[in-house]
Amino acid sequence: MAEAVANVARRINATVEEGRDTLDLSNCKLISFPDGVFKVLRSVSENIHVITLADNEMKAISSKFFATFTQLRELDMQGNVLTKLPDVVGEMEHLTCINLANNKISVFPEKLTEIPTLERINLEGNSITEIPMEKLVAMPKLKWINVKSNPLDKDTLTAVQSPHNFDIVSTTDA
Repeated sequence: MAEAVANVARRINATVEEGRDTLDLSNCKLISFPDGVFKVLRSVSENIHVITLADNEMKAISSKFFATFTQLRELDMQGNVLTKLPDVVGEMEHLTCINLANNKISVFPEKLTEIPTLERINLEGNSITEIPMEKLVAMPKLKWINVKSNPLDKDTLTAVQSPHNFDIVSTTDA
């Protein structure tokens, strides 16, 4: 445990000291985003555009996370145990890419469809049965969505197979 905490501290300090626009806390055994990180990164949070929290054990991500990192462009949370996202994610006006692959999400996070800048959504390997195609079609920048390895229902599979203005990767692809 102490080693994991030291690893997180090293990575955060490097982000602050080197003025990086990325924060990589992947493979840190995190069960949540550490509260202390908000304090340490307060002065530089507006400069952070890419956060990787992949391959941890996070069950949830707080509204405070999204309220703090308002300039976020890319968020990678693949390989956690997330079941949902907070509604405030819909207010992320700069987010272009979100990776939520291999989590425990069973309901498509519809607030994602409210992000006008979002281009890429990866939901591969979750438990989603339905996706809101009409809302996805209305997204102005969406280019790609991956819903492969989800137990999509018959109606959703049919909707996914018709042509759209963005690419859909689904289980039915060869």
